[in-house]
Amino acid sequence: MNILFISLGCDKNLVDSEVMLGLLDAKGYQMVDDETLADVIVINTCCFIHDAKEESIQTILEMAQYKTEGRLKALIVTGCLAQRYQKEILEEIPEVDAVLGTTSYDRIVETVEEALAGNGHLELADVDALPLVDVKRLVTTGGHYAYLKIAEGCDKHCTYCIIPKIRGNYRSIPMERLLKEAEELAEQGVKELILVAQETTLYGKDLYGEKSLSKLLRELCKINGIRWIRLLYCYPEEIDDALIQVMKEEKKICHYLDLPIQHANDTILKRMGRRTSKRQLEKIVKKLRQEIPDIALRTTLITGFPGETQEQHEELMEFVDEMEFDRLGVFTYSPEEDTKAAEMSDQIPEEVKQERQAELMELQQDIVFDQAEDMIGQEVLVMIEGKVADENAYVGRTYKDAPNVDGLIFINTDEELMSGDFAKVKVTGALEYDLIGELM
Repeated sequence: MNILFISLGCDKNLVDSEVMLGLLDAKGYQMVDDETLADVIVINTCCFIHDAKEESIQTILEMAQYKTEGRLKALIVTGCLAQRYQKEILEEIPEVDAVLGTTSYDRIVETVEEALAGNGHLELADVDALPLVDVKRLVTTGGHYAYLKIAEGCDKHCTYCIIPKIRGNYRSIPMERLLKEAEELAEQGVKELILVAQETTLYGKDLYGEKSLSKLLRELCKINGIRWIRLLYCYPEEIDDALIQVMKEEKKICHYLDLPIQHANDTILKRMGRRTSKRQLEKIVKKLRQEIPDIALRTTLITGFPGETQEQHEELMEFVDEMEFDRLGVFTYSPEEDTKAAEMSDQIPEEVKQERQAELMELQQDIVFDQAEDMIGQEVLVMIEGKVADENAYVGRTYKDAPNVDGLIFINTDEELMSGDFAKVKVTGALEYDLIGELM
């Protein structure tokens, strides 16, 4: 029986997809990447912002046509959109045979079997449940890096965010399970672990009575085969001295932090339900750079939040210019139903949001270009991602670059390298590097 699996949205959703793939693989299902050959199609959806919702709906509709044009017998929708709009999906897209909520992905095998038997249904567990599946994930990221989801849900309840309603409250995954999963990933050849959650910095507080990310990191660093450990989604107000210290002491931990700040104006931050002020953000960034001078800081911003004035936008621009983040992404505000922000007055016109986003990204491009120029002549370690077709060059990532969200660099060499290899290179241009040594 052939299954096509489509995973949309964030890396946390991808981990759920890989768990489902592992369960299906263990039952003998054959994975295919051609819609016309699929007996079953599973779509793991996202609905975090409007564009993600639209992509999910469009993908479902596109796959639904294979009920008549292909050999498709069962179409199953899982993930965030399924959790949020389960009844609407079943009522408005009759080709969908089953809907699986965000905490029901451990039921994928049974759901596929029921759908093939003609018993389409809705499978929703408690949104605060925490499925713990004893199966090896089917890693889809190429094998040399993998995401490790350390917690589920969120307690922050930012005014623009729907996540707590579709992913539940914050629940940490027990440390012993994470260490076992990380060891299995290392045995499969994974060299870089990327820790993810809605918020990684609160890890363990619900289980152990205190934030335990630093303890988890020390244990992960003991695993043979793991070369890099990277942290994403670190809320700035939760970054403590214990985390900074472990990053300084453990060589495997990349000097890289992703800390989503969303804005820098105090009024907008308060309206967003954020728990930091501009002054606190400046203090956190300054401390990180003092304690870890070579740290790469990534952040994300929301522009065009309800009530944002031109002056507040300019204040954000000045903040970005002063902080000089190494990596930065900007989203235009997306009003999501059932959130406080969607009901706020003074919604910003879409064209204004787009203009402000473009201005921020243009500023960031100048900052990054200057930083790249400053790197020329330095030697850095890179992980090889693949070869450039028909050229004596490879693409890779430095410790400053997380996969899929940051950039790639180009390494000139006649040597033969493999994906997942580590190589020492010399920076010769803004994105150009020359190989000077290979480290297996």
